[in-house]
Amino acid sequence: MIIIKKINEMSKACLAGRREGKTIGFVPTMGFLHNGHVSLIKKARVENDMVVVSVFVNPIQFLPGEDFSSYPRSFENDKKICKDEKVDILFFPSAEEIYPLRFSTFVEETDLSLPLCGKDRPGHFKGVTTVVLKLFNIIQPDTAYFGQKDAQQALVIKKMTEDLNIPVKVKVMPIIREKDGLAMSSRNRYLSADERRKAPAIYESLKMAEKMILEGEINALKIKKRIAEAVNSATGGKIDYIEIVCPVSMKALKRVESGALIAIAVKLGVARLIDNIIVKTPEKRK
Repeated sequence: MIIIKKINEMSKACLAGRREGKTIGFVPTMGFLHNGHVSLIKKARVENDMVVVSVFVNPIQFLPGEDFSSYPRSFENDKKICKDEKVDILFFPSAEEIYPLRFSTFVEETDLSLPLCGKDRPGHFKGVTTVVLKLFNIIQPDTAYFGQKDAQQALVIKKMTEDLNIPVKVKVMPIIREKDGLAMSSRNRYLSADERRKAPAIYESLKMAEKMILEGEINALKIKKRIAEAVNSATGGKIDYIEIVCPVSMKALKRVESGALIAIAVKLGVARLIDNIIVKTPEKRK
């Protein structure tokens, strides 16, 4: 494995691989790698000749007052994980390398990015799409791998690649969870022991909602109310949002008559935890 910090060196290394006929799989991360990231790297390793992982805590996707400065970082551990997973190139640029002096161009998706986290964190997805497009241009991968935990982010990036004719296939891989159901996230380290004990209730509430739908409940407002009651009772956390939306358009549903994405964001202490579940009903309901 080689570590590259400069954009021109990164582009040259990938160009050399493509000239040899190699396919490139890319896993963009903000570091502090866990088994969720590892699952993406493993998939990329199986499906490609070269695997590139980026570690970059992207400053422009953090809002003022958010946790950019305190976001967990552990490059030595990230490096070990990547080496163990037989990553070919670890791209570790500085903020100054990605956003040089007088940088002033941004990319913004203006539909799928608006609800859910987009409503709660205005400007967040503009930062995500901008950095991902830059990374795609630098690396020019055949396939990029993202996790379903960030379901809205994955949809926004897919839409960007379609709208801007970017020749990258975006693959979204299943959420990797702890044994008690908590979705793996770098931000889980913010949880106190008591908060960590309560956190699995978030996923339990989503599974409860899925059961309601499969048993015939179609009223989205009633389902969201039950989720809120369960989360409030079990965690005492602050709910940023609970939404039931179309998993393709992200439009809010009043009635769950076919497939749905149930998404939630909850603040437990200083940690903001997001999770989601896709519910597929047995058949379209009228």
